[in-house]
Amino acid sequence: MLDILEHDGRIRELRLARPPVNALSLELLRALTAAVGASTGDSALVISGQPWLFTAGLDVRTMLTLDREAVSQVFVELWRVQRAIACSSIPVIFALTGHSPAGGTVLAIHGDYRVLALGDFRMGLNEVQVGLMPGGVIHGAFRRLVGGHATQLMSRGALVDPATALRVGLVDELCEASQVTSRALEVAREYCGLPREPMLRTRALARKDLMELFGNPGHALVQEREFAKMGVDLFCVPATQERLRQMFAKR
Repeated sequence: MLDILEHDGRIRELRLARPPVNALSLELLRALTAAVGASTGDSALVISGQPWLFTAGLDVRTMLTLDREAVSQVFVELWRVQRAIACSSIPVIFALTGHSPAGGTVLAIHGDYRVLALGDFRMGLNEVQVGLMPGGVIHGAFRRLVGGHATQLMSRGALVDPATALRVGLVDELCEASQVTSRALEVAREYCGLPREPMLRTRALARKDLMELFGNPGHALVQEREFAKMGVDLFCVPATQERLRQMFAKR
């Protein structure tokens, strides 16, 4: 489900490994949250996927079989993994090895650096197409990267190709699909090669606005419950459920 690899004794790679599409189940989200939190002793963290696919997003097929409380737990854990990545004390580099829509993009926008595969791949926040919405934290993290493009991209639920993702600032660079993870590891080594304390202090300054989206740490339980309530309220609307069933019946 989540492979953990060590590189150079100072870089940890978290590789999503839940075939066939690395769908983000409750169990995978929990494993990812725990692994990000446990990586503070490393110098940098790389989060990667399988060739030509990072993740297809939340495990909607399974979520459609769950009751309201179980769906709420998925959204709680989605909020927690966002916060873990955003507030990580070490650089987090994403190796976006292929398709990265919805939940894949949600994870990536909270990292430090994003390498996306060249090819017929898509990423973006397409929640509104099925009757969901990203919420304030995801909007803020997305807008932080793409600026004024956020309004039309999010409102349309647009999924963009690699060239557009690079142009609007959603990712930091593109490379051949087979080299994405290797390149992300190179970026991690660049971080590791910098004077440690000045790099970390500069990083904290540059990411202060991202961390502030999550508010006072003492209010984390309230915030995650509010995020989960928004998610489950929209997910459980009959029209939304019907759209999702129709979408996944085609696959």
